[in-house]
Amino acid sequence: MEFQSSYSTKIGLEDIVHAQMHLKDVITRTPLQYNRVLSERYGCNVYLKREDLQIVRSFKIRGAYHLMRSLPPERLAAGVVCASAGNHAQGVAYSCQALGVQGKIYMPSTTPRQKVNQVNFFGGAFVDVILTGDTFDDAYAEAVAECERSGMAFIHPFDDPKIIAGNGTVGQELMEAAETVPDYVLASVGGGGLVAGIASYVKTVSPQTKVIGVEPEGAPSLRVSLDAGEVTPLEHIDKFVDGAAVKRIGDLTFSICRELLDDVRTIPEGKICTTLLDLYNENAIVAEPAGALPIAALDMLRDEIAGKTVVCVISGGNNDVDRMQEIKERSLIYEGLKHYFMLSFPQRAGALREFLDDVLGPSDDITRFEYTKKHNKDNGPALVGIELKQREDYAALIGRMQKKGFQFVELNKDPVLFNILI
Repeated sequence: MEFQSSYSTKIGLEDIVHAQMHLKDVITRTPLQYNRVLSERYGCNVYLKREDLQIVRSFKIRGAYHLMRSLPPERLAAGVVCASAGNHAQGVAYSCQALGVQGKIYMPSTTPRQKVNQVNFFGGAFVDVILTGDTFDDAYAEAVAECERSGMAFIHPFDDPKIIAGNGTVGQELMEAAETVPDYVLASVGGGGLVAGIASYVKTVSPQTKVIGVEPEGAPSLRVSLDAGEVTPLEHIDKFVDGAAVKRIGDLTFSICRELLDDVRTIPEGKICTTLLDLYNENAIVAEPAGALPIAALDMLRDEIAGKTVVCVISGGNNDVDRMQEIKERSLIYEGLKHYFMLSFPQRAGALREFLDDVLGPSDDITRFEYTKKHNKDNGPALVGIELKQREDYAALIGRMQKKGFQFVELNKDPVLFNILI
């Protein structure tokens, strides 16, 4: 699907080249690596642009430093303010220390301590971290209010020409490093700053290269806006892919993406989790959920990319190890390997033993079992989690429960009950 627009591209090649001059002594020129595992799996040549190896473990430093470096000296001297739940905060913090500028960084009070510590590490004495509110929107409102009070410059996470030009250096680097011109370049979409910058460079030097944006199914701010023909805020989002969970695409990024992107794909969060685990197990790559989005899209594009050269941008690797259990759980559910039931046992003696002996398959495993009533456990309902060895075992499991007269509700198919009970 191709998008047509009356907008003209607002970020020129010279803007990106200028950004590269600002950044060349500050950032890591991250590698473009051929990936044999993915190439063989999809029958094409897959290369990974490793922004997870950037100095702050994400691409965000590119736009943040370029914007700050571009401010007039007197404006920069007054200090800067930003709002972020993670990666942008680290990029701004590093830039503050590198430029000797004071900064105030507003983050939600729910931000994991590990991320707050990283911001303090990169910024040192040059930054003050202010934890406020429960969401990014709360932190954003406080940051904007601080700018109005103090006159400090606001460093937007994505919707600024300098931010986009700085991010465009990712596109410049991958095109310069590629041995052959890529047929496809895939990049994640949150606020749109990364893919807008990459597309601005790639489509100028190689119009035939298809640039595809990839966003999470639970926060499709670009997809919804493109379908509506205008920027359309989302009422609710799934915050799991925190680096790309944005309610509203930027105005400038939207106009660039609508003109330059060849397609936008949305990926289920469970599929992203499977991709994260595969990247780690098969390639020893620790990506964050937003960083895995482009690779997760390869399955959807399998027929289209066969025999082609494909570049996937891993936008970051700031993944919290405390999230790994949730990532594994979401992956298993998405792959059809883990199922939760609210199960009522028949009113007869030995029903639980009968369930274990006659309903569970030889390779099925109970991973959770909780009676929902403190009394009358023998006949009361129970919450049961079952993990299968292969998804094909599911139909047989359901058939045996029905045959034996067990009454049950499949919680995987009831989002409301699932969120309450699981």
